[in-house]
Amino acid sequence: MADPRVRNIKIKTGVVNRLTKEKVYYEKESVNIEEKIQKMKDNKEDEYNIKKKGELFDESKSMICDAEKRLRVAIEDLQNVLDVEKELSEVEEYVNAKTAIEAGNKEINKNKEQQQA
Repeated sequence: MADPRVRNIKIKTGVVNRLTKEKVYYEKESVNIEEKIQKMKDNKEDEYNIKKKGELFDESKSMICDAEKRLRVAIEDLQNVLDVEKELSEVEEYVNAKTAIEAGNKEINKNKEQQQA
């Protein structure tokens, strides 16, 4: 029977991977909406429609923050599990978890660098 600790690591790794993808998706969506708003302004479209797109843009931005917060919590949770289960460090799921943590942290740090620039 499979080790429940390995299964737990695998599940938490999946959460980190999903949240990392989710954050990237919301960032792309936000950029696309912003471009659409600019096109609408350039074409002098109805102010009401531009305002509604702006609301969608604001919602997308808030989802980025939410996804990042959830990603931070998931990374911390997974890291705590890995710290406790160091004897599993040779198991494939453990290595995958480390990779997922690195990718998630890289995504979070990317935003920090953009905000500082």
